[in-house]
Order: sequence, then structure tokens, then C-alpha cells
Amino acid sequence: MGISQYIKQIGRRSGGRPLTREQAADLFGQVLDGAPSDLEVGAFCLAMRLKGETPEELCGFLDATHARLNLVPAGERPLVVLPSYNGARRLPVLTPLLALLLARRGAAVLVHGTPTESGRVFAASVLRALDLHPLEQVRAVAPGEAAYVPTALLNPRLAWLLEARRLIGLRNSSHSVVKLMNPCAGEAVIVSSYTHAEYGTAMAEVLETLGASALLLRGTEGEATADARRLPAMEGFRRGRREVLEERQSGSLTTLPELPRDIDAESTAAYTQDVLAGRKPVPAAIGAQVEHILRLASP
Repeated sequence: MGISQYIKQIGRRSGGRPLTREQAADLFGQVLDGAPSDLEVGAFCLAMRLKGETPEELCGFLDATHARLNLVPAGERPLVVLPSYNGARRLPVLTPLLALLLARRGAAVLVHGTPTESGRVFAASVLRALDLHPLEQVRAVAPGEAAYVPTALLNPRLAWLLEARRLIGLRNSSHSVVKLMNPCAGEAVIVSSYTHAEYGTAMAEVLETLGASALLLRGTEGEATADARRLPAMEGFRRGRREVLEERQSGSLTTLPELPRDIDAESTAAYTQDVLAGRKPVPAAIGAQVEHILRLASP
């Protein structure tokens, strides 16, 4: 039947009505299959952006996405999944550092992402500066390894939908989906982040509903990394069971970590190498995040 009836439902001027999980799965599945026209997809993106996604709709979008992903094979232990789609604007992107710290402790770590904006420094560039290049095909990730997979390898249409941000100038539902999806055929711990409190509330409900294992926090400029300057609140999910892991650090900061002044890929990579080599300390907030993730990934 196409997606026009769904656009009409979510795009009403007097207030769009939410979709059921089944309707959302059908709509997003059609978008990922390439059935609607570009005009219809643009209308969907804008209508949903104005209305906002409900947790039930996000669950439906994730159902459709998971059914169409080129899944990473299951490994010996749960895969730690780090979505990386925001990049660095004012602070260095430390997602590669988080990934490598986890891998050094024996975790199998998958970073997935694609640049969606110009003028930002993305994790892929920092990883290249560290001589860690993107996978050319989806494969299992070994314990003690950190791998980066471009979104296009997981699903080309999902990457295309993310790229629509450059043309439209606004994020769309795919940006929420990639921060919550499990790209693994087996168990995974998803490290999911938000920038606004209302997104965090909806994302927590989705993780509970889906029975996911995850760590949820307000990330650094949208990245799935704790702010190195101040410990953020963190919530853990074990197969959907929710627990508070950290309360947000309050009060005035007495000390600041020694972060690189420049946020370009080479400077960030050099800082990452210094931390890994012990020449500079691991920022306390990121160290705490590492420990929580490892506990969530343990049997």
C-alpha cells in the first residue's frame, strides 16, 4: 500500500498520531527496501522530525532494521557495540580511545558509523590515523580486537537515509535507530547515548522493551563516550532490566583532564596513543565507563 497513509497519520497539522509498532516496522521496512519515492522519504523524514518518535515507533523501526542488516557473526562473548555518528565539534572524539581501552581488557568491540555532517572530525578518521582501517566486509570480531565497520556494509539504504541529513539539514529517525540497533547475530552490549533528556527517556524505554543489554548515558557531543571532564549519569540494562550505574557528577570542577587542544584526527590519535601507552592518564569518567561496560558484558 506504500507509505502515504502513514505520512498522513504522522504529519497532520493539528498533531500527528503515533504509529503502532507493526505500522512503524512496515513503514521503515519499505523505506529500507527502497520502495517509496525520494519525495515520500523526504516527507516521512520531516513529518517524523516534527512529531518525534515514540518508544513504540522506535521499536518498530528497529524490528525492520534488524531484519535487513548484514549481521556481524556471533563471537565467543557478547560484542561491545559503539555507535559513532556525531563526531567532534568542540571536543576531541574519544570513541576510538574507549574502543581500544575495552579491547585491551579483552572485549570484542565493534564501532559502526558514517560521517553525516561536514566540518566535524569523525571516529573513522581518528582510527585511520591510528592505522586501524574500516572493515571491507562484515566478519566476526575477536576478543581483544576493536574493529570499525561503515554503516553501508551493514545496510546501504540505512547509510543512504543517514546521508539525507546533508541534503535536508535535519536529523531523521535513522539517527535514533543506529544508536539503539544491535548489528550482531548474537549477544551484544550496546553503548547508547543521547544529547537531550527526553531522548534518553525514550531510549531507556526502548531498551527495556527489547530486553537489550546496554549502557545508556548522555554522550560527548552525541558520541557514545563519557565526557572526560565530568562524570555523567549512566544506566545499565541487562536483558532489559534497568539499573542506575552512576549518578551525574555535580558541583564545580576542581581539576580538568589534559585533553588535546586541537580536535583534528592526528592530534586526537596522538593523545589516544599517549593514554594507551601510559604517558597520560585515562580520564576518570571514561575509566568508569570502561568498567561498567565490561561488567555488563560479563556472563
